[in-house]
Amino acid sequence: MIFNIPYIAVVALILIGLYAIIFKRNLIKIVIGVTLIESGVNLFLITLGYRTGSVAPIYTSKPQGANIMALPVPQALTLTSIVIGVAVLALMLSLVIFIYRHYGTLDVKKVRRLKE
Repeated sequence: MIFNIPYIAVVALILIGLYAIIFKRNLIKIVIGVTLIESGVNLFLITLGYRTGSVAPIYTSKPQGANIMALPVPQALTLTSIVIGVAVLALMLSLVIFIYRHYGTLDVKKVRRLKE
C-alpha cells in the first residue's frame, strides 16, 4: 500500500485541478487548477521512472554497490515539462491581467456577458 501513495497523490492532484477548472468561475482559480494538473502529470512521470535502490543516472560508470540506475528519460521529460509549464503559466497570468484591465472583473460569466 505504501508504494501506491505517489499514484494516489497523482490522482488527487489531477482531480482537484479538474474540479477547479470545471466548477470555479474566477480566472485565477482556473489558472491554479491548470497548474495543479501539470504538477500531477510531473509527479506521475517521476513516479514511473523510479526504481527501488537505484542511483541517479549522472555517472558514466556504475558506482560501487549500485545495482541499477534510475531511468533518465522521465526525468528529462519532467524537466522539459516544468520549463514549458512556467512559460504557459506566465502566458495565462498575462492574459488574466489583460482581461481584468479590459473588463474590470475576473468572473468568467461576467466576461461572457460583457463581450464587445
